[in-house]
Amino acid sequence: FSFSHVNLTHRNWTAIGLPDLSIYPIVDPRGLVTPLQDGWSIDFWLLDPSARAIIPSQMHDESVRQELRMGQDLAVVTTSRKDDLVLRQSAKVVLRDGEPTVQIDVEATNPRGGALVVSVRPFNPEGVQFIDQIVAREQRDGWRVDGGLEVIIDRPADQLLASDYSHGDVFSLLGDVTGRSVAPEDHREVTCSVGMATAAAMYRFDGDRTSIQVCVPLMQEVATLGNLKEFDAGVSWPGIRSEVAALHVPDAKFQFLYDAAIHTLVLLSADEIVPGPYTYRRFWFRDACLMMNSLLAIGLTGRCRRAIERFPARQLRNGYFRSQEGEWDSNGQVLWILDRYEQLTGEPLSQDVLESLPQAVTWIDRKRVRGDDDPPHAGLLPAGFSAEHLGPNDYYYWDDFWAEAGLRAAGRIYDRLGRRREAEDARAKADDLRASIDRSIHRLPAWRSLSGIPASPYRRIDAGAVGSLVADYPLQLFPPAAPPIMATVDALLRRCFLRGGFFQDMIHSGINAYLTLDIAQTLLRARDPRYRELIEVVARLASPTGQWPEAIHPQSGGGCMGDGQHGWAAAEWVMMMRNCFVREEGDRLIIGSGIFAEWLEGDEELSFGPTLTPWGPVTVRIQPTHAEPTLTIEASWRGQPPRIDVEIPGFRKLDDVDGAATITLEPIEDASQEPHLQSAFAEGSQP
Repeated sequence: FSFSHVNLTHRNWTAIGLPDLSIYPIVDPRGLVTPLQDGWSIDFWLLDPSARAIIPSQMHDESVRQELRMGQDLAVVTTSRKDDLVLRQSAKVVLRDGEPTVQIDVEATNPRGGALVVSVRPFNPEGVQFIDQIVAREQRDGWRVDGGLEVIIDRPADQLLASDYSHGDVFSLLGDVTGRSVAPEDHREVTCSVGMATAAAMYRFDGDRTSIQVCVPLMQEVATLGNLKEFDAGVSWPGIRSEVAALHVPDAKFQFLYDAAIHTLVLLSADEIVPGPYTYRRFWFRDACLMMNSLLAIGLTGRCRRAIERFPARQLRNGYFRSQEGEWDSNGQVLWILDRYEQLTGEPLSQDVLESLPQAVTWIDRKRVRGDDDPPHAGLLPAGFSAEHLGPNDYYYWDDFWAEAGLRAAGRIYDRLGRRREAEDARAKADDLRASIDRSIHRLPAWRSLSGIPASPYRRIDAGAVGSLVADYPLQLFPPAAPPIMATVDALLRRCFLRGGFFQDMIHSGINAYLTLDIAQTLLRARDPRYRELIEVVARLASPTGQWPEAIHPQSGGGCMGDGQHGWAAAEWVMMMRNCFVREEGDRLIIGSGIFAEWLEGDEELSFGPTLTPWGPVTVRIQPTHAEPTLTIEASWRGQPPRIDVEIPGFRKLDDVDGAATITLEPIEDASQEPHLQSAFAEGSQP
């Protein structure tokens, strides 16, 4: 049972749009187009004189192919086939006379001719969306829905049909194409008292193919829900792609998923940074900060700066950065991303943002549970709902680790400002909180903790323990391969994985792509080769358009929770690819530790960058040769370069290399003996 979701097995859709427009029409896996936020939809059918038909929603997966086209525009192309019948539709958002417009180009193929039907539907991929009235346009070239938005077709229809709930769906009026239709007269208007009005425009053809173009102007939607004042029509997809870090690998699937994830991040950061185009089209600090970490890494600093400048307005007087009441992780996340912004860009925060720091730090310290008694949660943050993948209200270590990281981040920000007293105070608060966390963890009985870190002091190691791994990635509060972290990973791998992916059995009840990648990041940091298996699983879980829903149904393979296009998942794929090439570890950069050995077997250059690091932008290039591949690091250091270690699987580890030189990579005869690529099992655990 789900209170808020109707579709619990196939929550999959793909947003189309413009890179600087915060309006997100969506396309479902069968080509159903929903132009408006939580609105009605447009469907397309192909009818055949011999009573055959292509009704995409009723077709099996093998009969429908969907792809994401990333060129001048961002388009979702859906092709449905049944014998020699083909229905192909391409949906995208374009500018027509300077106004954003959904444009759907449809082509129908049938050697015997037939009819192409455009239908207005009172539902979307989530469920019912009421339509009270549909009126035909004067030229019989489309419809006006509920007195507002228009569906405009490029030529008049041969026949217009409409129906209400009492007379059944308009599909029942289509009849036999050769006999025209069940209803010989046009139905130019319908009003339905229960909100289930439907309409269809029929286009007959005698040759082997026909095509139409359907447009839905979005200016009304932009004015009410979008970023009308800030929208810059001059920002194009080719232009935005030229600004971000580029990945080049011979694995076509990984390459496509990276490019698709970049487009998802760009779409969902056009105004407020939101974790989804539909269900999750709202702001949370948690999702925004984690997505901003990825946006910073690929170089979209302006979007992050815009988001950060809005943070102070969301802070309450008591210092709380509130997404929703009962979630205590947001202050730590805000402080952490503010520090990341300064580190990666080299730019100072604005005065307005800096003025929010003291109260944010104080809020964390005052929010901690203190008293005369000494329960297992003493000194931690209060019980809260927190990230919904952890479970019901509890004293989550997730909140505490974020708070600790946020306090340490505040200390670094104050250090850069030369405000020594505030810096020392923030670090002292962080140390005191960490002491409480460690004391709480050490008091856990071994049978409950399995030497790891459960979700809270009152939980055993279950799926919620994945939240505690945030202390390793991305926060690095533990050293690589720390025993408590690896014990947690080992327990999760044994108990909470299904079909190779992390299965969250609380609330989500699905396989989580983004949490699987978080575990892969911990394994990568620990130099544990199991990271690559998790990456490969997540790649297999992606939809044909390169998207991941928040959670994936283990039977249907479709989305079962949250948004059908999850921005957090896209962000984690981008960070996974980035960290395979370039990752930060303390005061050094580690190059190539996640590169797949088979990528070096061909002649194609591997590269990633430029990606921002605390020392400046870096691009890594590896030129494979059959004997000794070469590595080139291109960087624009802002000061003293960091120590650089090269740890490419299959090649000898190189410590403290000269980043300005071309480096020759020396293969290892027996790659299984690499000291930097061993499974890092926790103390006392078994492989």
